[in-house]
Amino acid sequence: MEPVLFYGVPHGCSFGSIVALEWLGQPYRLARIDMLAKSKSDIYGRVNSMHQTPTMLLENGKSLSESFAILQNIAGRDLERKLGFAQGTENHDRLNQMLAYLHTSFHSAFAPAWTAYKLKEGDPAIQMLRDLAREKAASGYAYLQSHLQGRDWLVGDHRTIADAYMIGIARWGEDLGLFDLKSEYPGLHNYLQKLEADKGVIFAHAIEDGSDAATSGMFLGHVTLDEVGQRLAA
Repeated sequence: MEPVLFYGVPHGCSFGSIVALEWLGQPYRLARIDMLAKSKSDIYGRVNSMHQTPTMLLENGKSLSESFAILQNIAGRDLERKLGFAQGTENHDRLNQMLAYLHTSFHSAFAPAWTAYKLKEGDPAIQMLRDLAREKAASGYAYLQSHLQGRDWLVGDHRTIADAYMIGIARWGEDLGLFDLKSEYPGLHNYLQKLEADKGVIFAHAIEDGSDAATSGMFLGHVTLDEVGQRLAA
């Protein structure tokens, strides 16, 4: 049985795991989770008790959560694809360092703006939360732009799971209307545009949007939560 990735909409950080699975080129399926739904699925609660995404249902029927762990699982399935590095190497350490930064500091910078997104229009807290998110995220964008000077990719000399994860988070600044990256961080913008032209990234956007998606990997289709329930380990 192939793994199943549960991805969140709208615009979840699970986007990066979809991209990484496309780059891996091994069979997989997807399951769509509406993160704004008021009612929570009992079946998905068995997959992820916190009802968060992403989660990957593994071949043995057990689930793996947190983007950091899922991305390393994907990279480790075939190191010849060069999505990650062998444990014990300097590049492996650098990759973990970058993933940890993206997964914690950079990701959390946008949390106030996502909270504001869920509030009712006219709530006086909205602008305060958006200002806080912009302040926190600006330092992250500045750091990442500086890090990328003289580099084509975040870690090493080829694309990795860090780049896949980056594109799913860095887009939030413009998605939430906080930044104009082209004018404010042009170097970083150019790097992101390179990723946006990638077939795996284009596919992931189409999947999120619910439009026709042409896989360049080995995507085998979506599964329903009822179908997932039959696979869950006891």
